[in-house]
Amino acid sequence: MNFLNAVVVGFKEIWAHKFRSVLTMLGIILGVSSLVGMSALVKGMENGMKEALVAIGGLEKVRLDENDIPAYQRYMADQAVGCTMNDVYALQKSAPLIRMVTPEMRMRDVTITRNGKYFNPFVFVGTWPNALEMNQHVVEYGRMFNEIDDEMARNVCVIGTETRDALWGTPEDLGYELNPVGQRITIKHQPFTIIGMFQHYESERERKVRELAKEKPVEPVRTNSPARSKGWGKRGSSYVYTLKNSTVYIPLNTMWVKFRSTAGSNNIPDARLSALSVKVADVETLEQAIQQAHNVLMHTHKGIEDFAFQTQEDWAENINRAIRNARISGGIIAAISLLVGGIGIMNIMLASITERIREIGIRKAIGASFMDIFIQILVESVVIAIIGGAAGLLTSLGLVRLLGVLSPTDNTPQITVNALLIAFAFSVGVGILAGLVPAFKAARLDPIQALRYE
Repeated sequence: MNFLNAVVVGFKEIWAHKFRSVLTMLGIILGVSSLVGMSALVKGMENGMKEALVAIGGLEKVRLDENDIPAYQRYMADQAVGCTMNDVYALQKSAPLIRMVTPEMRMRDVTITRNGKYFNPFVFVGTWPNALEMNQHVVEYGRMFNEIDDEMARNVCVIGTETRDALWGTPEDLGYELNPVGQRITIKHQPFTIIGMFQHYESERERKVRELAKEKPVEPVRTNSPARSKGWGKRGSSYVYTLKNSTVYIPLNTMWVKFRSTAGSNNIPDARLSALSVKVADVETLEQAIQQAHNVLMHTHKGIEDFAFQTQEDWAENINRAIRNARISGGIIAAISLLVGGIGIMNIMLASITERIREIGIRKAIGASFMDIFIQILVESVVIAIIGGAAGLLTSLGLVRLLGVLSPTDNTPQITVNALLIAFAFSVGVGILAGLVPAFKAARLDPIQALRYE
């Protein structure tokens, strides 16, 4: 019997016992669909986590913060200069592996007021215009301040949507999207003009929650108390996006001139920075770039290591670890389902052999060899697994859609080609393994004894 005939016979056997074959395939179908569904869920989680990582600057961004002086250098503590603009210029000049440097001068406990309403932003920072690229911000209305604004120390600012929502009202309350560009606000008794506003940042989950809220609106509770945000925002609790929405940028020189004493830089000739961020030219050279920056800063800090680098590698590693663990645990569950399906195939093939002992005896009597019978039974097992695997792939498409309906606010599951191929390959492999024992048993039947079987 050639291979094609064996496949045809396999299909005929399946068709002759339709209900039994469907029950046999059910384990394979469930195993394949659960494997694909699990992979789709994990991929959706991974996309959401990596989206947040990109939102804060990606792996290319490295933050330089002040750090405690090492114990062996404590005797030089009075010579420590901290992070200053001298570091910024030195890095720009002497660290070619660093593509961008952004100084930051932050101020805590800032209150922004307008017409009796007030707001305390999470991030109030004086910086350079390139902070827009460094921190992956997008200006939706107006513009980012420029070098001239910074040089002239103008009282201009670019705000996030949380400031707008607290001082004017949310788009949901107002019924329209307010553009605050050109409006004036007061920051620590200093009048500032809003020249730009960032777009609203939100994760996919937060966006889905907001869209569901539009479909099922809830009457807001109104009070006479002044608007105030504690930073977590009304549209979600994702820290990264809330931080970006609650950001207010002013020119670095404006912070230095107008808020020097409050920012902790009073009477210091070289502006002392809260921190500075650098962006490396290539992630592949991250370690070399950090070492290069370290060498430059050791020179500008007179050999005192009062600084530390913070990278996003730990976050990326945590993401990879969480995804890897989810895939392993989900894969084990799906593998168990496939194993149960394989046991079902083996059981039904053994039952089929028992029913066809005389048929097998006749075939061997008229010249069928050991391999002919072995291949025939093995092919029948694989055909069942292939059909079950194909049905499982189709079922997985419906399962993923169902998961999206049952959990409409979760990250959208994403089916990948690799997951489909792996699941189908596993189903075929299970069919081969499940068919080996029945095929071997059938091929070893004694034709004389098989012909006598009643």
